[in-house]
Amino acid sequence: MKGACGVPRITRELRENGELVNHKRVARLMRASGISGRHLGKGKRTTIPDARAPKAPDLLERDFSAPRPNVRWCGDTTYLPVGKDWMYLATVIDIHSRRVVGWSMAEHTRSDLVVDALEAAVATRGGSVDGVVFHSDRGTQYTSAAFATACRKHGIRRLMGRVGSSYDNALAESFFASMKRELLYGERWLGKSEARMSVFTWLAWYNNRRRHSALGHISPVEFERRSINSGSLNLAA
Repeated sequence: MKGACGVPRITRELRENGELVNHKRVARLMRASGISGRHLGKGKRTTIPDARAPKAPDLLERDFSAPRPNVRWCGDTTYLPVGKDWMYLATVIDIHSRRVVGWSMAEHTRSDLVVDALEAAVATRGGSVDGVVFHSDRGTQYTSAAFATACRKHGIRRLMGRVGSSYDNALAESFFASMKRELLYGERWLGKSEARMSVFTWLAWYNNRRRHSALGHISPVEFERRSINSGSLNLAA
């Protein structure tokens, strides 16, 4: 999308479209045409830990895997440049499939931002998510009473990484890096409606079309479909 794909994704796309190519040829042609993958610079800090907040355990221990959908989710927030100001994006990702099941955008980083993203994720999953584990950093939004209440309401158990360690929430961090590289890449939207529409469009493409290396180069939605079908076949057997 928007010229952001690198050698592996372009190679897989061409092969599935019937082209007999290997990654070396694709890399050579991209170099000859002056095409390369995108890279990001240093970003803006959005995680502010609250030392007074009750502690939640980190039982995930950097194991970003799950046997099926709706076992483990993770969430995080990031900033997006809009005009001369910023907007903030919160996402909820299903760790099993890397699918973004909920998201919210606002002009602030209050707890409403992450609560709205969580509620959107619950709605995407049909309203019943009792037993889901939600992993996040220790930012004030995620340690807030409002977020804790929303999790209890839906039977969601909270887990949190250590303060100051991006590796403890690496999956969410990696997602935002990919999104900014492929969607933003030095651009600044002029208005909030334009920003919201661009993010909505990209997330729909990401879930349904973007090939993910950790999923065998298929999209999150396709990975979930195959996983659910496989589970159904195993139960039938």
